[in-house]
Parts: sequence; structure tokens; C-alpha cells
Amino acid sequence: MDQGISIVGSGHTKFGRLEQNLETLIVEATREAVEEAGIAPGDIDAVFLGHFNSGMVTDGFAASLIHQAYPELRFKPASRAENACASGSAAIHAGMNTILAGKAKTVLVVGAEKMTHRSTADVTGALAGAGYQNDENEKKLSFPQVFGVAAQQYTDRYGSPLDAMAHIAAKNHQNAMRNPLAHMQKAFSFEACSQVSDKNPEIAPPLRLTDCSLVTDGAAAIVLTTDDNAASFAKAARFRSAVHVSDRLPMASRDFVAFEGPERAFGMALEQAGVALDDIDFAEVHDCFTIAELLTYEAMGIAPKGQGMRAIEDGSVYRDGRLPVNLSGGLKAKGHPVGATGVSMHAISYRQLTGQAGELQLPETQLGLIFNMGGAAVANYVSVLETQQA
Repeated sequence: MDQGISIVGSGHTKFGRLEQNLETLIVEATREAVEEAGIAPGDIDAVFLGHFNSGMVTDGFAASLIHQAYPELRFKPASRAENACASGSAAIHAGMNTILAGKAKTVLVVGAEKMTHRSTADVTGALAGAGYQNDENEKKLSFPQVFGVAAQQYTDRYGSPLDAMAHIAAKNHQNAMRNPLAHMQKAFSFEACSQVSDKNPEIAPPLRLTDCSLVTDGAAAIVLTTDDNAASFAKAARFRSAVHVSDRLPMASRDFVAFEGPERAFGMALEQAGVALDDIDFAEVHDCFTIAELLTYEAMGIAPKGQGMRAIEDGSVYRDGRLPVNLSGGLKAKGHPVGATGVSMHAISYRQLTGQAGELQLPETQLGLIFNMGGAAVANYVSVLETQQA
């Protein structure tokens, strides 16, 4: 990127089964981000909303709900971005591209989703629409079943990943105990996550309930501005890189377990940032299912293909490891309000890099890595953020 872009403020609602409607969540996250940044609402040039929806709410024209936060936002351009579970990152890229095109100096990006008021069957059906619909076999698959296929393919190629997946679930739930914004602040042992039981049934074999992320309500927001302008803000985190790689939609047309799209996105983002994986201090990654986090370890290069368990066995991905992964609790325990997820990852990483992460805070951080995925490794967004204190 020729023009540098920084995050200068963030907002984040509680994630969970919430009473608030979509508009209220959007307004709450917007106001917190604007107030944290200390910016006048009228100085925001454009607003973008990440929102999957897929019929889950009747707010079909949701982008302009951001205008409800402040009178000064009226008449500001507002657009919605949708890219399945990566809708939040799609909105961030839309905002960044508007700045890079010289059409804006400062933009507000909000991600939001309201899901828990619908039945599990309704939500499952809505999310399944992000899969390939022109194949009789693929269109029958729910997303738990899609990632159940991934886990089975991994087993056939490398051996069972189930113990690794149970460790990932237990790790992320333990991390969420420090996150007051997480949907589920409840610790689970490895034993509880690894055993199939009445409380932990198989959802889409071999995936167990504890391998699946939570259906959640919530919103998050960030304020983006040029690096030059960021110097006037109290705290800033700069994008060293921001990469978007999209793959083919049909699973049958690619090697799903190879995670080629994510691997390419990680490689491009680290190269663009001019850093190595060993330079990264923490990562927030898309663990929609625990097998996805395991495959991400291998795609980012923290472990060789088929050996993601190594990152668990040597402690690399734990809070005190060389590359802590999902300190927030991840989608697994923090929750997965689809359109909010990518924005949440960036908001939490911004707070970590600027010393505002509360109990999640590491002693010292300079570089953070973010991976947000839409569909079955179809839309892949990777960012590298760095501390930039004013």
C-alpha cells in the first residue's frame, strides 16, 4: 500500500444471546468507536457495514442504520459489504480502498449480525447458502458437515486430528475466561472436549459440539484513517499489509484440506509486510470449527502439513507460547456473529497493540496477525497490524 492506513478507534459490544436488535447493536459499536478515537462524527467521510444476513433479519437495507448513531452522519455515503463469514473484513477492505482511492481520509467500518432469535435450523440453512448450490451433493451440506468432511479428509491423509481439535477447543475456552465480551466464559477440559457424550454429541461426524463455534449476536467497529492523520490521534495501529485471496467455490474443484487460499493469503501478507512469522506476537484466526484452526496452523507455517498438533504439543499457540492464537477465545468461545467477526478481530487486535486489551493484554506486542475466512476457505483475508503510538 502506497498510502498507509491506521486504526485509531474501536468499538465492541458484548457477544452472546442479546436482547438488542440489529440497529441498537450497530449504534452501540459505532458510538464506542467514535468516542474511543476522540473524533468528531462529522469528520467521518464514509461508513461501511459488514453484514451477512441471508434472511436472518428483516433489516434488508442495514448500511444506513449506522446513520442512527449521530445526526452528523446523515448524508455520509453508506454501503454494505457481504462475503459470507468474511463480510466484516470485506467491509474493512472497502473502507481502505476508498481511502486509497483518495475519496476519503477517515472512514468508519462496522460489522454486525443478529442470529440467536432464529432457530438452529434457520441459522444452519441461512449459513449453508454460502456453499456451492450448483452441485447436488455440496448443496445438501450444512457448514458443520462441510468441516466434518475436512476433518475426515485430514484423517484419511494424515491421521486423526480429533485430539488436536479437542485441545484447541479447551485452549480457546480458557482464553475466553479473560474476555468479558465473549459469548461463553466457561472453561472446558481437554477430556470434556474429546469425549462424545450427551453433553458433547457428534454434530457432523467426526465433529463434536465442542468443535463448533457459537451462533451469536453482536457488533464491532473500527475507525480507519490515513497514517498522516493518525499522528493526531492518541493511539493508532497501522496496517503493514492487508491481503484478500479468493478461491473457487466448489469444494470438488480444489484440495480443501490443503487450505491453498489461506496459505497463499498468509504468504502474501507476510511478504507485503516485510516480516516473518517469527516476528508476529499474536494471531486472531478464523476457528469457525476447531479443524479450521488446526488447518490454519499449517497454512500460516507454524507447523508442517499434517503436523499441526506440533503447535499444541510444544505450546506455541498458547498464551505463553511463541505465537499465541485466539487470545480472545476465538469464534469458538467469543462467538461468531457472522458479519461482525472480521471487524471484531481487527478491533481486538488494535486494542492489544495499543495496550487497551484489559485481561487479554500481553506484556509487550508489536505485530499482530489476523485471518478471517468466508465459506470453506473461499474468501481469505489476512492482515498484519503494527503498533504505532502517536
